[in-house]
Amino acid sequence: MLSADIDEVAGVLSVHEMGVFGATYLRQQLNLPGNADSRTALHFRDKYLQKSMLPPRVRRARCRHVPVGTSFTELADDLGEVFVVKPATGAGALRTNVVRSPEEYAQALTPFTGQSDVEIVAESFVDAPEVYLDGVWEKGDLQWSSMSGYHTSPLSAVQGGVLSAYVLDRSRHSVLCDEMETLAGQALTSLNAPDCVFHMEAFTTEEGLTFGECAIRLPGALSPQVNQLTYGVDLFDVEISLALGEGATRALGDQRTPERFHGYILLRRPDGCVLTQSDFERNFRFDEIVYDSSPDAPVGPYGRVGQAIVSDPDELKLRKTIEDIVRFNEVGST
Repeated sequence: MLSADIDEVAGVLSVHEMGVFGATYLRQQLNLPGNADSRTALHFRDKYLQKSMLPPRVRRARCRHVPVGTSFTELADDLGEVFVVKPATGAGALRTNVVRSPEEYAQALTPFTGQSDVEIVAESFVDAPEVYLDGVWEKGDLQWSSMSGYHTSPLSAVQGGVLSAYVLDRSRHSVLCDEMETLAGQALTSLNAPDCVFHMEAFTTEEGLTFGECAIRLPGALSPQVNQLTYGVDLFDVEISLALGEGATRALGDQRTPERFHGYILLRRPDGCVLTQSDFERNFRFDEIVYDSSPDAPVGPYGRVGQAIVSDPDELKLRKTIEDIVRFNEVGST
């Protein structure tokens, strides 16, 4: 971009984890609005740095880099018999693996170059349900947030599951929402977060919330769409407004109290049978659905060949609908 013949650049942003640092650097070089502090950007890219900078009161998995030549035994002795291996720089769901044996460890290392001592991190395994908070952070404070839960998490989806999630009803989960917002405030403050749209993941353990990780970018999959449908908040608009130096106030002006809660499913090909979009539509009611059943359909992350959005005024009914759709997608019948 620095060598491109562009007359005027008003702002720069990244909607993907891998572009966050590059966007920060471009703001530095072109004197553009938004976060231009590359050190801060690293706090949200390197997951070891991120966890090491959190205050002691924030519960988190133990995390360490995996230098070239590190043995399974060394990591198991340090982190426990079950641990997680993933890219240090995030965006790693497709290269994230739960490791329980030397064989699984060797397999988990194969997607990496093996040429860097800071390319990979290993973390103690947290066996608990995962929730996430999408939000807007500006002027050192939380301006807006929405909490969601996974029916099938990205880690499970990498291993063949159907990735799916839904917005949680704040009135039904008021204590958990308050705890997540408190955790977000602690994490973003300690990491010196810039004005940003953020995505923070956490685990709901018996001891309380355990911090997973946090990114200063738009959430992935269909989270921006279901947030907008539920709350009227367009996180793409917020991200653009922040990148132009306009602030988030205008873009947050259309937020509303939810009348229906929305969730999404990234549909995949089932094993052993063929499904069409008509099959889904005969069995379920969708707000939106696109499904390509052709043999040469491109397959995206998590085995995705289609996607769907569903909604309900009752979160519990929404969760049951998503559960039924996921089962139908997996086995081809209700």
